[in-house]
Amino acid sequence: MSKYNALWEYVHNNGNPTMKLSFGEIHDIIGIDIDHSFLNYKKELTQYGYQVGKISLKEKTVIFNKVV
Repeated sequence: MSKYNALWEYVHNNGNPTMKLSFGEIHDIIGIDIDHSFLNYKKELTQYGYQVGKISLKEKTVIFNKVV
């Protein structure tokens, strides 16, 4: 079980084609700050029908896109 499973389930259950979450919102969902390991774990999200679109360090946001 991945430390990001709660985030993947949250994105999947939302069902929107695109979703933008701030680092703070992600922290509230999973209880930890995202770190460099997020890049290794993000491929797990495809199992939930989504992919990580853009990670903005400047805006501190992550965009999730539904896989078509």
